[in-house]
Amino acid sequence: MEQETGVKSLRNKEKSKQKFLDAVEKILHTKGFSGLKVNDIAHTAGLDKKLIYNYFGGKDGLIDEYIRSQDFWSNIKDNSAETLVNDGGKTFCKTMLLSQFDYIFKNKNTQKILLWGLIENRKSLKKLANDREENGARLFEGLTDPYFKENAKRYRAIIALLISGIYYLDIYATTNDATFCGLDLKSAAGRTEIENAISFLIDKSYE
Repeated sequence: MEQETGVKSLRNKEKSKQKFLDAVEKILHTKGFSGLKVNDIAHTAGLDKKLIYNYFGGKDGLIDEYIRSQDFWSNIKDNSAETLVNDGGKTFCKTMLLSQFDYIFKNKNTQKILLWGLIENRKSLKKLANDREENGARLFEGLTDPYFKENAKRYRAIIALLISGIYYLDIYATTNDATFCGLDLKSAAGRTEIENAISFLIDKSYE
């Protein structure tokens, strides 16, 4: 009975935490970052605001967890690449970049977080950038650096350009009606051209 009570309590806690994270997402969508007030978050979640401090240590901790949950590269695990080491990480990198291109295009709140990171000096956003870099460093060191050896930094530079290009093109596509370099990035045909270009550039890097 004691064990069942503990399991139920844990489930309730996880459900409550998710309600707070969902509330942050809803407020971001409707009011933007300025609307992220403790009382508003608690009201939207339908829970006591004290739980924000109990579960997350405060509003900042809640926002930090939400930001991490939305970041593509921070959620890539090292063991995702274990079966792809034989090709020097080519398949893995290509798959991740194409997945990122699709993920960011569909996730408006992730786009807002990326823009937020460019215009606001916030500890959680700096920590996110540092965590992303650390995660990326492990992937480079375990996969691509051993393959490229003395050209490892050049490959990292290529990936940096591809990732930043993906960020920009996805945000551009969802905030403008204009084409980019004559490509309609909202259409399946236009996005396929970008995907083909990503694959082409990765393939050429490994030749």
